[in-house]
Amino acid sequence: MSMSDLLGITPWPAVSAIVSFVVLVVVLYLARKTAHQAIHTATGAVSRGLRLAAHAVAHGQERLAARNKEVLLSAGREAKERVVEREFERMAESVRKDLANYPALHRALSESITRIDEDHQKAVEVPPEAPGWARAVETVAKIDAKNGGSEVLADIHKSMVKGHGEAMLAYRKASSERHALLRRMLPEWRQIQEVLGRVGKSVDSLLTRSVAVDRHMQEYEEIVHGHDRAVATLSSSSLVQFFVSALVLLVAIGGAAINFSLIARPMAEMVGGTSFIGTFRTADIAALVIIMVEISMGLFLMESLRITRLFPVIGALPDKLRVRMIWITFFILLLLASIEAGLAYMREVLLQDELATGALLRSETGGTLENEYLWITTAAQMGMGFILPFALVFVAIPLETFVHSSRTVVGLVGIGFLRLLALVLRVLSNGFSHLGTLAQRVYDLPLFVPLWLESRWLQQQKTENGAVREAQS
Repeated sequence: MSMSDLLGITPWPAVSAIVSFVVLVVVLYLARKTAHQAIHTATGAVSRGLRLAAHAVAHGQERLAARNKEVLLSAGREAKERVVEREFERMAESVRKDLANYPALHRALSESITRIDEDHQKAVEVPPEAPGWARAVETVAKIDAKNGGSEVLADIHKSMVKGHGEAMLAYRKASSERHALLRRMLPEWRQIQEVLGRVGKSVDSLLTRSVAVDRHMQEYEEIVHGHDRAVATLSSSSLVQFFVSALVLLVAIGGAAINFSLIARPMAEMVGGTSFIGTFRTADIAALVIIMVEISMGLFLMESLRITRLFPVIGALPDKLRVRMIWITFFILLLLASIEAGLAYMREVLLQDELATGALLRSETGGTLENEYLWITTAAQMGMGFILPFALVFVAIPLETFVHSSRTVVGLVGIGFLRLLALVLRVLSNGFSHLGTLAQRVYDLPLFVPLWLESRWLQQQKTENGAVREAQS
């Protein structure tokens, strides 16, 4: 029924509109209870559904958080085990290198100390004997000069001078020998001091590394027990490693792009520049394959050296087979690097040929002049073509870090998304609950007159019932 039909109930449109409004209000008033129940049921069902969905999402977020915590603690425990293992290996190497020859060192120190002691005993200064001339001079002095005392004194003086000179010579000779012994003791002292200095440095190094090992073991215990502090530290460390490794990978991608530009053009001369595989040129695909093979060989080389652990099968190979794999991958990398250097040289030759051909077609006489500094650019391109494959080998290290840290980062992002989704669902649930109440109020808005009359009638009935109860009592 259209609006014109409603307004055509009576000959007067205004009266028809009033009649239609009154009928609508009566119908709405009669259906008020049922409409309220329907609104409450519908909005309540949606609200409860959203609340259940929010609980389910929150439960999923908790499970994901627990799983992410397990992954984080497992990765942190593995990394800390590798650090502690390497610290123990360094300590063992230091002990083996510095303290394994301790018996020989102790024997050398004992021998040096014995020699120093012997030389010291020999260098002890012996006091000279007291001269016996004083008593002899006193006795001779009592002799009378007439009985030949002056001649005796002269002979004694000569003997004293001669003995004094001999005593001085003997004293100087003994002092020289003692000084020689002391000078011979000096290298022994220095050798002992140097040996003790090396031992002190070794002991200090072991003490420093033992402190580092204690710190790592304390952190390892916190990780094993799953403390919140360890989890927060590992989370922040994982985020830092993720962004740093992503930055390094971007740099590596730039290097791979430069490498691709060096070999794509000469590859077109080798495989044909007009050949296509789908919508891509065969030369570009061939250059890309060479770069991917270089990166793969770099990964295998790093795995064989046990620097990375992306492929546990390679790290678990026997040492003999692993060493063979190292040499094979290195030889393949060297071969590919040499090929890229040749392609870079070929690229420069093709560029010069194109320039010469263009100059010849333009009839430019200056185009035939050779550039004397051409060898610099050629050598630079060949060097880049040879070095870049080996530089791409180290992509394995940030790639491993990126892969391991991405698990934690993706888990953190998933936890944040689920937490936000649960919050949105709770807000929508509360919103639909209040929306039902608002819909009921909006439904009752056109019915304010019947509702007012109903409230007045109910109030009057309540008053009459109170009066009847009072009269009966």
